[in-house]
Amino acid sequence: MGCSDSSNDELRVLSDGATGDASVTQSADDADGESKKKSVAFVTNQIADFWKIAEAGANDAGNEFDVDVEVVMPPEATAVVQKQKVEDLLAGGVQAIAISPLDADNQVEWLNGVGEKVPLITHDSDAPGSKRLMYIGMDNYAAGRACGELVVKAIPDGGNVLLAIGRLEQDNSKYRRQGVIDVLLGRDDRDAAYYKEQPDAWDPVEGEIKGDKYTVLATLLDQGKAEVGLQKAEDALNTFDDINAMVGLFEYNPPAMYQALKKADKVGRIALIGFDENDVTLQAIKDGECIGTVVQNPYMYGYESVRVLKELLAGNEDVIPESKYIDIAPRTITKDNVDEFWEDLRAKKGQ
Repeated sequence: MGCSDSSNDELRVLSDGATGDASVTQSADDADGESKKKSVAFVTNQIADFWKIAEAGANDAGNEFDVDVEVVMPPEATAVVQKQKVEDLLAGGVQAIAISPLDADNQVEWLNGVGEKVPLITHDSDAPGSKRLMYIGMDNYAAGRACGELVVKAIPDGGNVLLAIGRLEQDNSKYRRQGVIDVLLGRDDRDAAYYKEQPDAWDPVEGEIKGDKYTVLATLLDQGKAEVGLQKAEDALNTFDDINAMVGLFEYNPPAMYQALKKADKVGRIALIGFDENDVTLQAIKDGECIGTVVQNPYMYGYESVRVLKELLAGNEDVIPESKYIDIAPRTITKDNVDEFWEDLRAKKGQ
C-alpha cells in the first residue's frame, strides 16, 4: 500500500473537492492576533477497550504536536448517535475531525457535508464513497484472511465454524468477515479489490456457507452490544452441537465467546480464535485456551489521525499520500509472542 506523496496541485484539487468552501488551512489567530492551539476531534464508533488504546495514542500526539484533542466515543453504536456527537463538535468549534463511520454507504451525504465545513479523514473503517481526504487503518480483508489462517491452524482437518461480529454496515466488518470465509473456502485469488469490482460476490449472511473442508454455520450479529454477543454465543452453543471453532471478529466478541464456552464447560473442546487485544483474549492465549488473535494498532490510529489533522490545519497538504491511505498493518498474536505484545500494549496505555 503505497504512501508516496502526490503533487501539490493534485492534492489541492482533492482538498477543494472534499471540503467545498472550507479551506484545509484554517486560521489559528484570535481577535488579538495571538496564536491559539488547533482543535481536532477523534470520533469512534462506540465505547470499547479497543478505543481506549486509540485514545492514548491521540492524546500522546496532542501533547507532542501541541494540539487540543477531544476523543468522542458514542454511547450507542448507531449512526444517529454518532451524527449527533459530530454535530455537537462542529457547533463547539472543532477545526478538524477523524471518524470511524458506522454506516459508510448511508453516511456518504452527511460525511460530505461535514467535509465541507472542516478537514475530514476516516480511521479504522473507511467510507471510500465519500469525499473524506484520506483513510488511516489496515486492510481489513487481509486481516480477515489472517484470522482465517488461525482457524486452519486450529482445526487443520476441517470442521464447522461459527463467526460473530457487531454489524455488517461498516466497511471494515464486511471485508474482515469475507477474508475469513475466503480462506476457509480455499479462495486464494481474491482480495479487497475483487469485491469492489464485483459487489454480488459477497457471501450471504443467512444460512450455511459450505466448502470442501469447512462449513460456516452462521454469522452472529449483535449490533455492537457485548451483552447481546454473549447471549447469542450461549444460544449458538445450545443450537449447534457440532461446532469445532468459534471466531469473534470485534474486540468484545472473543471474551463473550470465552465466557459462553466456560459456562458450557467447552473451553478447549471448541477452538477459540479472536480479533483485537482485549485482556481476556490475551490471557486466554497465554493459558492455551485461545489459539490466537489478529490485532490492529489502535494506538497508531489515534496518533496518526491527530498528526495528519494537525498538518492539514497547518496547510501541509503533502501529508495526504497519493493512495489517500496510511496502511497500519495487522499482526497475528499467539502464545509465542503474546507476552512481548502485552507488555508493549501496557506501556502504551501507561499501565
